[in-house]
Amino acid sequence: MLTEFFAAAVDFTTLPVRPEAFTIPAFSLAGSEWGPFALRWYSLAYIIGIAGAWFLMTRMIRQPGAPLSQKQLDDYITWATLGVIGGGRLGYVLFYNPDKYMADPMEILRLWDGGMSFHGGCFGVVAACFLHGWFCKYSGLRLLDLVATVTPLGLGLGRLANFVNGELWGRPTGTDWGIIFPDAGPEPRHPSQLYQAGLEGLALGLILSVLFWKSDARLKPGALAGHFVFWMGGFRFVAETVREPDVGVHGLLGMTMGQTLCVPMVLIGLYLILTAQGRRDRADASDGHTSIA
Repeated sequence: MLTEFFAAAVDFTTLPVRPEAFTIPAFSLAGSEWGPFALRWYSLAYIIGIAGAWFLMTRMIRQPGAPLSQKQLDDYITWATLGVIGGGRLGYVLFYNPDKYMADPMEILRLWDGGMSFHGGCFGVVAACFLHGWFCKYSGLRLLDLVATVTPLGLGLGRLANFVNGELWGRPTGTDWGIIFPDAGPEPRHPSQLYQAGLEGLALGLILSVLFWKSDARLKPGALAGHFVFWMGGFRFVAETVREPDVGVHGLLGMTMGQTLCVPMVLIGLYLILTAQGRRDRADASDGHTSIA
């Protein structure tokens, strides 16, 4: 079967995937009809991603000198959820389809129809880190390092959910190989969602996990966040070469909008990485400690 998959085009509708993880049939209760209710893989990806991030971070803050307590982490998860969903949705509205949502603002609330921006969600999470750190009197940048390390879990699951939904497909392959997605024409296309799941989820997750557990990067404020932004920007820039651009949305200098937004990500990531040692040295000098982690 695997040989056949790579040898010829595959009709997406023949794959054993559906947008709904499960459906509760319609039922009667107290004289009223309820349902049916469906839980979509897209929603489940967010739930598992956020719960998984909390689980991993509870283990990470057990390391000596963690920037926040378990109680503060539990509180932050609510802030992060609002940041990733609110920022992701508003980013998509502003960057990718403003005319549609200006014509019908209520469409912004229809999250179940899809339409989330990674760049907007990233901004929302960063804002949540610094605001929560400010309110609770700890370093928001150090929290951001922890969040960056676990974020690839949610990114990978989200890309898999995009594939299951048959959305955000890739460009035509120009060969007989590829996947024929519904509503995307008859040409076989790149399953770019799977490419991104591998790069943004698996590869990025491995890089950051090794840096956190096997190096001194976690001792340098902003280093892990910098690596996340740098590698994520680079991976997304590459993936955009085979991903179908949004209709009517253009970036700068012939780049897609996704690539345009990735350029400052890479630059910001490099800055955070290169200046992380200096922040560690200043923190050690002010605290009188040999380590801040």
